[in-house]
Amino acid sequence: MAMLNRVHLNGLRAVETVARLGSLAAAAGELNVSVSAVSQQISRTEKQLGQALFERTTSGLVLTEFGAVFAARLGTGFRELAQAVALADEASQCTLVVSAAPAFASKWLLPRLSRHFDRHPNVLLGIDASVRLANLDHSDVDIAIRLGDGKWPGGKAELLLAQEVFPVCAPGIARKLTSICDLAQTCAITDERAMINWESWFAAAGVQPVTFQKGASFTDPMLCLESAIAGHGVMLGWQLLTADALADGRLVAPFGIRAQSGLGYWLVTSATKAESRKVRDFMIWIKEEIAATMARFGSSVAEPSGTITVESTAAPVYVQSNIPRRQAGS
Repeated sequence: MAMLNRVHLNGLRAVETVARLGSLAAAAGELNVSVSAVSQQISRTEKQLGQALFERTTSGLVLTEFGAVFAARLGTGFRELAQAVALADEASQCTLVVSAAPAFASKWLLPRLSRHFDRHPNVLLGIDASVRLANLDHSDVDIAIRLGDGKWPGGKAELLLAQEVFPVCAPGIARKLTSICDLAQTCAITDERAMINWESWFAAAGVQPVTFQKGASFTDPMLCLESAIAGHGVMLGWQLLTADALADGRLVAPFGIRAQSGLGYWLVTSATKAESRKVRDFMIWIKEEIAATMARFGSSVAEPSGTITVESTAAPVYVQSNIPRRQAGS
């Protein structure tokens, strides 16, 4: 191996290509360099080896006896190198890299990935858990799932689910909420980096905002969710973050009123590159999973009428409400 250090790889490529194609011009075309550059690389390689590889004739270059043996070995070596590089390409072709925010990836995507594995066993999934939108043209990320308004420079966005917001809390707290006014006796769990606010929900409910008791604040929605499940107060949640906890009774949406946030979850792909088969398959799969989640979610967060049903693992509790019936989202 140490002997390779005295010979430039570009020169060896030039020798192998000329020997295989039979001319300087053909080799220059494949290597995307000039004919004189190929000739110089061959001459430099012969000096480094101390052996003539080609005879210069009026009809072109002809391999010497040593050159023929040498070129044959080079051909074998470069084929092995090409196969090694192809392994990386093959791995890339069967790996799907999905960029998603940590809260979305942890609380909704991860519990469902086994069904993608079952449907597409030959596709390896890589999750890039980040709130930053990767450059989809100059990175290994194939598709991103982002929360926002759908406007990302250089990306093509398709709405996955419009985001609705609504209060959620532990069943024990929900049983004490006989009206929206009772929220003033509870603590608000706050996500300091949230793009949503309580005002839109109070507007959808048709009531004036109430002032909460001071509660815990976090810089991560996953911590807010766990705090709500632990019974620390009321959190303003949204469908995909809270769906599973609502379905299994760890959380309750006590008022059944949902407000549009003006935001949504979007599938973002490159605006310049064609979508690959693995990306299209993933998009089909995740839309089906969203539909299944929302079917379960709809039975967990019902619209209120004259009474509000507080759903939990215990027996349902019915409390009076003077909230006017209003469609706040679908």
